[in-house]
Amino acid sequence: MVDQREKRIILLVASLSSFLVPFTASSITVALPAMAAQFDADAVTLGWITSAYIIAAAVFIVPFGRYADIIGRKKIFLLGVLIFTIASLACAFAPSEEVLVGFRFLQGIGGAMLFATSVAIVTQVYGPGERGWALGINIATVYAGLSIGPFLGGILIDHFGWPSIFLVNVPLGLVTLALTLWGVEYEWADAAGERFDLGGAVVYGIMLFTFIYGMLLLPDPAGLAWIAAALGAGTVFYRWEKRRESPLIDFSVFMNNRTFVLSNIAAMINYGATYGVGVLLSLYLQYIAGFSAETAGLILVAQPVVQTIFSPVAGRLSDRIEPRVVATAGMALTALGLSFFIFLTPATPLFVIVASLMVLGLGYGLFSSPNTNAIMSSAHARHLGIASGMVATMRSLGQLLSMAIAMCCFAIFIGPVTITPAVYPALMTSVTVAFVVFTVLCIAGVGASYVRGTIHKA
Repeated sequence: MVDQREKRIILLVASLSSFLVPFTASSITVALPAMAAQFDADAVTLGWITSAYIIAAAVFIVPFGRYADIIGRKKIFLLGVLIFTIASLACAFAPSEEVLVGFRFLQGIGGAMLFATSVAIVTQVYGPGERGWALGINIATVYAGLSIGPFLGGILIDHFGWPSIFLVNVPLGLVTLALTLWGVEYEWADAAGERFDLGGAVVYGIMLFTFIYGMLLLPDPAGLAWIAAALGAGTVFYRWEKRRESPLIDFSVFMNNRTFVLSNIAAMINYGATYGVGVLLSLYLQYIAGFSAETAGLILVAQPVVQTIFSPVAGRLSDRIEPRVVATAGMALTALGLSFFIFLTPATPLFVIVASLMVLGLGYGLFSSPNTNAIMSSAHARHLGIASGMVATMRSLGQLLSMAIAMCCFAIFIGPVTITPAVYPALMTSVTVAFVVFTVLCIAGVGASYVRGTIHKA
């Protein structure tokens, strides 16, 4: 059994790892102009620097989650911290944008290991009477990373250059590694002795990678070919998994469970409509509005701060009111916040941008916790691992969809050129069109959220 001291250390290391990943993701948004200046990179390449991490995370989360069930979650967690730390150090010294994209992919593999294990370990060691509190602490560190990332990242970039946002991960990673080795003795391997479905993991990886790569290539016709290949790989994967005694994904969790399926779809849509906001506004604020990275980061903090305040409230509310009601209201507010940015111009007052970000943060805060509650509550106890993995996968796929939309707009309106004052009008057009698509996508998400079904007994 795990004693109180070990439980506190587990919560601490899980929270540190939960801070690292979103901090890096949110701080990179304000670092993109500095990276473009150093590498003479175009807008599409900047999109790849952001997307490479998410691709790796999406592809590897589910396989590493299953593998951790078999060989031990602590082992995979430690390896994830090590890989994430080494990759962060390598990113800081990348000599070119192509190398940086490669190291970001490696960083994503480490992040996938952390996503797949940290919350599962916390859930296992904290009982029903204290689990909500522990998970609340863990989620708070996620939002802390999102909140402080743009602001602290902007300060670091202005004073020490963009590599500093990766270098700060190194000591945090080493502390997490040391604390885990020193203070966590127990191991969790609930599926020890079962076979890992390596063939299924390979086909699953091919399916996701070809789909994601195809989305990111759009509007190039080759993107459609990659997406078609992904659909073929998806058919092979489904048939393969149905014949396995120990499958990578047990598809019975999806059968006759409308709430689970539609809640996951709603999550992907919500992330798809919101993740690219930080990238688009960072480029707008620094290039078109002329703000420094530090100031742009401070402005972007408005959204995650509001999310942090309202997410716990929404989570508690969804225990008393149907999650679909709270989450649908949140999705509708998100669509409203996004619609304001359609009318963004070089002369838009700063208070309008901040107010719109706050509406967006309120909508996301009301949506996220209740939607996750609906997903986890609609899954049987034996499927909680799959449910947790699907939550993380839908998040990654939604983030990639969002980046694919942004990169598609960059490719159409800007092309493979460095962002200079001459292309600012094209950048402004890209931002406007992307926000139109995000808003329409979010409106569709309102419908998916509302018809999902109920989880509370009448």
